[in-house]
Amino acid sequence: MGRGAVTDILRFEPPCAALREAALEYRQEHRNCGEKELHGSALLGEIEDYSEWLALCGRNADAKTVSPDWVQSSTFFAVRERDGRIVGMADIRHVLNRFLRTYGGHVGYGVRPSERHKGYATQILGMALDAAREIGLTRVMLSCYADNLASRRTIRKCGGRLEREFVYVDKRTVEVYWIEL
Repeated sequence: MGRGAVTDILRFEPPCAALREAALEYRQEHRNCGEKELHGSALLGEIEDYSEWLALCGRNADAKTVSPDWVQSSTFFAVRERDGRIVGMADIRHVLNRFLRTYGGHVGYGVRPSERHKGYATQILGMALDAAREIGLTRVMLSCYADNLASRRTIRKCGGRLEREFVYVDKRTVEVYWIEL
């Protein structure tokens, strides 16, 4: 199988207690590769206790319980059908606050290191765009570092149009894209 070729079907599954071990393994693989941030994970990389993270995802999913400094969002594991392995994650923010409108966007997504370059990112982003449509969004904003060529390709492949670039506080250039749904 060549680079970018996906033969496996993925499904979105919301975080739940039954996925605890698979989620912790997913997080550990990122850490083993030296990655501190898990894109699209709604802080799974920062919150050590899985039950605490699960509760946060539950609160974030409901407009009545989401923290005032956060936004309502839907978080999903991208699970491979044939073996139940978590291949990636996506976080769909239902609205943009000032921070997300400036720096982040509606969708965050990521793929576990051992599953990259197989086309899963495009499949996960496509599924996230479908989920965004289902909650009533008509266009979504995404951002990525300009030097993240894989993410840039994925966003463009899914219809992303570059709106602007800026230099983030870490001195790296960020590209902001919009996708019409």
